[in-house]
Amino acid sequence: MTTTATPPTLSEHGGTDNRPRPGLLLAVVLAAQFMALLDTFIVNVAAPTIRDELAASGAALQLVVAGYTVSYAILLITGARLGDLLGHRRIYLGGLALFTASSLACGLAADAGQLIAFRLVQGAGAALMIPQVLSLVQRNFTGEGRVRALGAYSAVLATGAAAGQVVGGVLVAADLFGASWRPVFLVNVPIGLALLVLGVRVLPRDRRGDPARVRGLDLPGLVLLAAAVSLFTVPLVLGQERDWPAWTWTSLGASAVLFAVFCGYESRLARRGGAPLIAPRVLRLPGMGLAVVRIAVVMGVNAGFLFAMTLHFQSGLGHGPLRAGLTFAPTALVFGAVGLTWRRWPRTWQRHLVTGGFLLASASALASGWALRDGRTGGPAMYLAFAAVGAGLALAFSPVLTGALASVRQEDAADASGLLATVNQLGQLIGVATFGTLFLGRLNVPGPQASADALWVCALAMAAVSLLGAAAGLVRRPR
Repeated sequence: MTTTATPPTLSEHGGTDNRPRPGLLLAVVLAAQFMALLDTFIVNVAAPTIRDELAASGAALQLVVAGYTVSYAILLITGARLGDLLGHRRIYLGGLALFTASSLACGLAADAGQLIAFRLVQGAGAALMIPQVLSLVQRNFTGEGRVRALGAYSAVLATGAAAGQVVGGVLVAADLFGASWRPVFLVNVPIGLALLVLGVRVLPRDRRGDPARVRGLDLPGLVLLAAAVSLFTVPLVLGQERDWPAWTWTSLGASAVLFAVFCGYESRLARRGGAPLIAPRVLRLPGMGLAVVRIAVVMGVNAGFLFAMTLHFQSGLGHGPLRAGLTFAPTALVFGAVGLTWRRWPRTWQRHLVTGGFLLASASALASGWALRDGRTGGPAMYLAFAAVGAGLALAFSPVLTGALASVRQEDAADASGLLATVNQLGQLIGVATFGTLFLGRLNVPGPQASADALWVCALAMAAVSLLGAAAGLVRRPR
């Protein structure tokens, strides 16, 4: 059976809300999803050029990359809640407008401080826009149509990360109008404006929600989560550069305490009948806890791999941005191909795909580091290893995300979407902060050899973390 969009309903203004073709609706929202995901990684290839032109430190570079992800991750669930309160169409378009305007500001930034600040705003725009994507899919597609739409969503996530590296390399190398790194942000402006025009035309009008189910914002929870994430991220990014002073360890300890306070507050709020930022009920859905762990692992390894490899290629081996970006083409192509086709693979393979993906990711991370040892340029072995990284991470990610969301009830769609999207971003944030710090902390002297040695340490760490993702599936919840 093929079920696509829901039947026409009464709009908030009265009258019939005739929805557009489902394919067009899906194309518009997934294009915005792709653009926001691209911006998570497109800066990686531009980072060395930004460092040179804006005299940015290593910590500032990490903040340029991670600052977007910090506000994105912290505000995602609130963005999902605002969609429930004010309408998914309205918040999607507002977030898209903010994202487009802040992209223009990033492209015009005069120094590293301005760029970091505008990246935080850009992340806030993405946090308003992106939760509406899954919510619109969940509310406008059912049955097999929803499964296919979620498969397309997974493929967008799969290709966006590595494609960001490739597109970033092309844009920086092209040096359009002598603008150097700035087109990696400015390219969003015409695309964003086009999506705004299309979105106004094709997105279904918001329907009045059931007042009994409209929930308020959890502002205390938001403040606690923001403080905990900030206290965790800042010392990881700045600690290595400043030789780990006492305040960095104090901050990390305070972060752990605040995370515990946040969890306790959310549980108490749920018991009182409130609307917590992260509903404990959603975490108890079948398979959701395991999905949270595995998605965080995949995104952490993916972001860390791309960030460390990019720094090695450009700073260690002296490759230009175009060559560095195109190096990730096998990862992007294989990641996307696997994300689109895994559901058509033999049924007997399905139960082993995720574990096999993590094992392949672990082995290919080691193979990538080994191919680049002693300052070598890699050759065919490196490209094969990069393709295997794409296959492994796609197998570890796409079936997990699709399985976790396909069985979620419509009333839990916003919470589940917000939770998994937040975990996605937090995983990337942790990956950039930890693996970036691990790489930079071991880069004591310039040169290919030192860079390759630092990269090998990162490869060992990525392989170990991938094995943890495989082992997570062995843990069984008590019945």
